[in-house]
Amino acid sequence: MALIACARMYNVTGPARQAWARLFERIGQSSGVALRVIDHAAPAPLESLWKRPDLGCAFMCGWPFSRADPRPQLLAAPLPLGARYGGRPVYFTDLVVRRDRAYKRLEDTFGGRIGWTAEGSHSGFNAPRHLLLTYRSAGRPRLYGESLGPAVTPAAMLSWVVEGKVDVGPLDSYALDLIRRHEAARAAAIAVIGSTVASPIPPLVAAAGVDSATVTALRRALLGAARDEELAPVLAALGLAGFAAVDPHDYDVTRARAEAALTAGYAFPE
Repeated sequence: MALIACARMYNVTGPARQAWARLFERIGQSSGVALRVIDHAAPAPLESLWKRPDLGCAFMCGWPFSRADPRPQLLAAPLPLGARYGGRPVYFTDLVVRRDRAYKRLEDTFGGRIGWTAEGSHSGFNAPRHLLLTYRSAGRPRLYGESLGPAVTPAAMLSWVVEGKVDVGPLDSYALDLIRRHEAARAAAIAVIGSTVASPIPPLVAAAGVDSATVTALRRALLGAARDEELAPVLAALGLAGFAAVDPHDYDVTRARAEAALTAGYAFPE
């Protein structure tokens, strides 16, 4: 039975979707593992994707990964291009506003409307909530007049900001990189006014029950992608230097940030 491959989290533009499909095709060829690419497009819940026993190579948010039982098997994590990433498998949450608004700092949006993508998302919920902790006080436990969600996807969140449904919203920095790369005019409508600290980027995973030989073959193919001449234009289209090995404990920080917010009585980014 073929295993499935899915880049749902980063299928944010048509060209990106095509590039991920080509990458998975090549990884299947290089590893000798039959991979069937699926979209699992929104509004299908990501949680159902991550529980599939035939999961062979799919992106999983680090926060759900850190809490999963049984935990999927790590394959590798992407290395986004750009100085801010420092050649590491990390990403950020960028807080974005519509460019034609008068906001200059994140604090300027307080009292307005903030959006979030999904309660289980690190980049779209947990990370911005952790950032906002630093602005709260006993006299100001709530920073915004409204907290709206779920937008579900980064693309939808960008639309919410541009259309004025929310004043500020969180975007996965790598997803935003892809939108800028392939839909520059759309990205030009927004501006970044704040960013979180770095977090371990969502990894590619296989189901817990996939045999070790298959996992090893897929991991080896991903780690060797940067040396594969056929993948050079694909990685360029995806804004990646390649993939890196990661450790399950790398993602514990996402759970620690959630616990800090809940201990402070701050359940939602609001």
